[in-house]
Parts: sequence; structure tokens; C-alpha cells
Amino acid sequence: MSTQAHLHPVSSLQFMTEPEMETLPRAGLATLQAERLRWTLARAYTHVPHYREKFDAARVAPDRLKTAEDLKHYPFTMKTDLRDNYPFGMFASPGSDLSRLHASSGTTGKPTVVGYTAGDIERWSGLMARSMAAAGVRPGDVVHNAYGYGLFTGGLGAHYGAERLGCIVVPMSGGGTERQVALLQDFAADILCSTPSYALNIAEVAEAQGIDVRALPVRRGVFGAEPWSDQMRAELDSRLGITSVDVYGLSEIMGPGVACECDTARAGLHGWEDHFLFEIIDPETLEPLAMGETGELVITTLTKEALPMVRYRTRDITRLTDEPCGCGRTHVRILRVTGRDDDMLIIRGVNVYPSQVEAVLVGLAGLAPHYQIRLDSDGALDAMTVEVEVAADDAVTEDNLATKALEVRHHIKSMIGVTCSVEAKRPGTLPRSQGKAVRVVDLRKKP
Repeated sequence: MSTQAHLHPVSSLQFMTEPEMETLPRAGLATLQAERLRWTLARAYTHVPHYREKFDAARVAPDRLKTAEDLKHYPFTMKTDLRDNYPFGMFASPGSDLSRLHASSGTTGKPTVVGYTAGDIERWSGLMARSMAAAGVRPGDVVHNAYGYGLFTGGLGAHYGAERLGCIVVPMSGGGTERQVALLQDFAADILCSTPSYALNIAEVAEAQGIDVRALPVRRGVFGAEPWSDQMRAELDSRLGITSVDVYGLSEIMGPGVACECDTARAGLHGWEDHFLFEIIDPETLEPLAMGETGELVITTLTKEALPMVRYRTRDITRLTDEPCGCGRTHVRILRVTGRDDDMLIIRGVNVYPSQVEAVLVGLAGLAPHYQIRLDSDGALDAMTVEVEVAADDAVTEDNLATKALEVRHHIKSMIGVTCSVEAKRPGTLPRSQGKAVRVVDLRKKP
């Protein structure tokens, strides 16, 4: 069957303006989702052998789906499926229809490769523009883009979205932090786009140069690409004198712009349901959970041509809410991701997420907002050491470091319930992020 036979279904709803689409009543969203979901399932089954095999094994066909509720009968897609079909085995479009390829770093094996048609790029740009507008970015704003460019989707995703919105983009990418600070000043940027950890690095470098970073024109931070806590948000808002807004995405699904907070409430990311269908499942039983229950986020694309994803397991632990938001948007909200089920650590019988450790550490008196978790083997058990940095304005002696380490150890034990070692280090000792922060260093002996 030709690609032309699977062009997007025409619907009166898809010609709505952005405000109309973002405030569409939930019944209208359900109708649009069901229509586009049938299109996605048919495209995946017809053009991707992997999906045809999986659907046949599960005894489901695209035409079995009557409503979005029926999606629970269809098989999941995992990151390993993309690696097993490296490089282009999951694509539903031939190479002649592709406009761009992105890929993960592949540091733990084969990279995951994602592709886009011209239509995919168009929709991605539009969704990122929608996300940035929700975050409070406006046409004419100067957007300093410190997300990494290249195979990583963050830089180009934010770039295209900001240009679509009518902004002036400064394509800085990551690194060269002193120059980042200089151009934030010289170009009078209104918006900073980066990972939250790199934004803290920028603030620290500016302060070391004697620059009052809070006095810069930057008023919004559009931060994503790594988990961050409410405590980290408070630190960013205070340190940079901005309003920090969370943006969410995965390369396998699209890139940044799958969901974004509004600057009205900053109380969950509006997931753009006209392009994606969101589920929460129990990561153990794989059964769907009700709205409001905590579990693993699963996403199905509804408009992707090159790389349709059916029930993609993100491994992100969160919950959904369809309660009304003060901004008037009706799309379901993804509440703050508390961790990833494949990142969960079991330390002496206690389940711990790195994000829980961050929530305890960031904002703690006398500490800088930099930390790293080191995992070691202790006989048959796993041991965790948390490395923290004392604040630069504290007197630093060996006795002070030892006292601070004991204080932090006690605080982690009382707040999370896990016993670990803590090493307090002098200011500037821990590595600084140039993009995505490395929070966990695994030194455990492999079997």
C-alpha cells in the first residue's frame, strides 16, 4: 500500500486555530483521537513488519479498534524494539520521504534512530511553538537556546518552535558557559532554553564573574530534557530571577514539545492530545490505571508519519489529571515525573529514585545545588554514596565538611528512609553540566 493511502484523515477539527484546539472540549478531543488512532494503527501495521508481527501475535488488527479504550488490547513498544530494528526497521516511510534523522548517543549499545518526514517536522515545529507560547514566550522575544544541537532533538526542536512562534533565536547550543553569559547580556535575551542543571551552571559562572544574573532581561526559563524537582524549580527561580517552566518530550515520540506547563498555573504539563494519546499503566502488571493513579506513562503517536509509535513505554513514573486548569486548556496534564522505573535503586531493601535525593538536597542550608550519586557493591548488597558540595559562602574546613556530611546523611535517612554514605566536598569540586547532568555513577561489579 502506498504512503499516499495513509495520509492524515481529514477532519473539520484539525483546521481549528491553536486557541480553539487547546480549549477543545474533551468529547471533541476523544473523537479526534479515535480517528487519528485508527490511522496510526493502520499505517504501523501496513508499513512496519515489526508491528504487523506483534499485532498478529496478539490477535489484534487495526480495524478492531472502535474507541481509544480498545487500545489496551494492542502490544507495547519498547526502546529495545528500536535498537533491535536498527537503524530504519521501525520506519513507516521510505527513505525518499524522509527529511531528517536524529539518534541517541548509543553509549549503552546501539543508538535509537528516529526519522521525520517534512510533515512531521512541520507538526513538531507547530507543537513546540504551541508549548513555548503556553510557557509565556511571545513573538519578538529573543530566545537564547542552550539545548544541544546535532543528533540530540532538543536544540533543533526548540529552535524551530521559537522561529515558528516569531521569536529571534540565538542558537548557542551547550558549552562555552562564559560566552553564554556574555551573550545573554549583550543580546538581552528574554528567554533561556536549556536543561535545568545547565541553567544552574550558567548562573554560577555569571556570579563568579561578578554579574548579577537576576538583573539580566531573561524572564522565562523553558527547561527540560532531564528530570527536575520542585525544589530545583525554586532554586532556579530564585537564582536567576525568572519563571521556570517545564517542557517534556522524548526523541522516540517526537522530541521536546510533547507536553508543556502553562505559565498560568505551572501545575502539570499539558499533554497535546490532538497529536498523542496518553495512558498510565501499572509497570508490574502492565494493566491500565485510572485517571489520577500513579504509574508508568505510555504514549501513542497520532500524527507521526515516519515513525509511528504504538503504546510506547516511556518508563517515566507520573500520573495524569483531567481537572480544569486555570489557563482554560482542556488537554490532560502530566504531573511532575517523580522518576523512571528503570532508574529506581534498591538500597538495603529501600526503593529510592534519584529525584527523591534531589528533592532532599536542593535548597538545604549550606549546600550548593550540585550533587552526584555513586553506586558501589558492598558484598551482596548495593551501597549508595551521595556527594554534595558546600555553598561557596560557607567557611570550609575539614571539620565543617565532616559535620555537613553527617547532617546531610541524617536528613536523607529521615526524609527517604535510606541509609547511605555522604561525602561533603569543597565548592567547585563536582562536575558541572554542559547539557544533561550525570546524576548517577554506577561502579557496581557486574555479574
